[in-house]
Amino acid sequence: MKEQFPLVPKIINGGIAGIIGVTCVFPIDLVKTRLQNQEVGPNGSKMYKGLLDCFRQTYRREGFTGMYRGSAVNIFLVTPEKAIKLAANDFFRYRLCSSTGKLSFGAEVISGGGAGLCQIIITTPMELLKIQLQDAGRISAKGSEGNAPISATKIAMELFKKRGILGLYRGATATMLRDVNFSIVYFPLFAHLNALGPKRPDGSSVFWTSFLAGCGAGSTAAAIVNPFDVVKTRLQVLKRAQGETTYSGVIDAFAKIYQKEGPSAFLKGAGCRMIVIAPLFGIAQTVYLLGVAEYFLGIETKR
Repeated sequence: MKEQFPLVPKIINGGIAGIIGVTCVFPIDLVKTRLQNQEVGPNGSKMYKGLLDCFRQTYRREGFTGMYRGSAVNIFLVTPEKAIKLAANDFFRYRLCSSTGKLSFGAEVISGGGAGLCQIIITTPMELLKIQLQDAGRISAKGSEGNAPISATKIAMELFKKRGILGLYRGATATMLRDVNFSIVYFPLFAHLNALGPKRPDGSSVFWTSFLAGCGAGSTAAAIVNPFDVVKTRLQVLKRAQGETTYSGVIDAFAKIYQKEGPSAFLKGAGCRMIVIAPLFGIAQTVYLLGVAEYFLGIETKR
């Protein structure tokens, strides 16, 4: 008979892992969003030449605090988001494993996909609000908006008044395509990479093995799903600079981006996203597996 699944500690660990991870990598994520949203001008001009140039311009115009624009809402919502994602994957793996404790590759894929699907309820509004705040500096620099400060609360209230609760779920389909596919790749790959490293006497992986496995699996999954991330980012921008393209849905966004910018547009921000996701999941997965909640709750775990 299986032992009872420790759901509460798993959820707490996921939340702690998300907060620590996001705080460390948020400035890179901001740069990724701005790179993905910029369009090439008629004469081939670009606002940002690349990752380092975007960092330089953002820091020069907005200072250190500008690099964390939108971080409050992200840190606040990433707690339940990562708690759901990490705990749900473990829960599905627990439910789908055989009586001997073995888990087939198909079950691993289902567990990862299920975890990605569960997180969308939090991820979609979190990403929507975060992107507006992250991209505000780019829009302002292009002269399309004033310098009036915006807040996540104001954006959320305006969306709710105009479109109801569904207004906060703009881009949900693209978010689902990105996150479900990401989790399908990430979790099975992480499990196999993590199993390759040295073990402690209790059978658990040493912390640096989990960190490197999280980095490797995270960066690989991020690169594979980057086209979905580009489309999601474009769809979730509520205010675009004058002359920039608008999109009516996922298929329309894919078609217009491909026609106007070519296939390489779907790789925009890929390197930056890999740089974000690698340490984010390396840190988050390591913290999650450390069992902080179990320690403070006085729960003994068998790994």
